[in-house]
Amino acid sequence: MGTFSPVTDAELAHARRDPAFRQKLLAQSLEILLTGLQKARARPSGSSDTAKLIREGVAAAVRLAELIQAADPARGY
Repeated sequence: MGTFSPVTDAELAHARRDPAFRQKLLAQSLEILLTGLQKARARPSGSSDTAKLIREGVAAAVRLAELIQAADPARGY
């Protein structure tokens, strides 16, 4: 997965109308976030700032995963 690029207003509007597109957009964001977390974790740094960023990233990843599950048309949500 590539680097993060901000979601455009057009993509947000499309995601509001199309559950499959919304799920795809969320899944891509989760992949990018997890890749960033893996890189941050691999860096040799014991700083509390790094630990805080990793905790925040994990919380965001959990929230994204919840949104993906809620957006899954096969689950009936």
